[in-house]
Amino acid sequence: MNLKHYAVAGLFALSAAVPAVASAAGDAAAGKAKAAVCAACHGQNGVAQIPMYPNLAGQHEQYLASALKAYKNKQRSGGQAAIMQGQAAALSDEDIANLAAYFASLPAGGK
Repeated sequence: MNLKHYAVAGLFALSAAVPAVASAAGDAAAGKAKAAVCAACHGQNGVAQIPMYPNLAGQHEQYLASALKAYKNKQRSGGQAAIMQGQAAALSDEDIANLAAYFASLPAGGK
């Protein structure tokens, strides 16, 4: 196989993956509606007022979704994990995607 064949194969593989990535994105507006309970610890604008809680505003969407899924599946421990496991337990995969999209859409630092 020559370089041209590898390039074509790579482009084909990449184009097949793009729809999966695009469809994984959540709905930020739906996430905003669901995020009211998060504000108690993470702030109204995703910036925590209490230093022990992390800021969510401006975090990468995939990271936020992964973290919420890990809490839901009890794969994260330590710190406030018990609280987050309880919060995440009731979230659907769609809720998680929407919350991740919402917090990722906010400017880091709440500005």
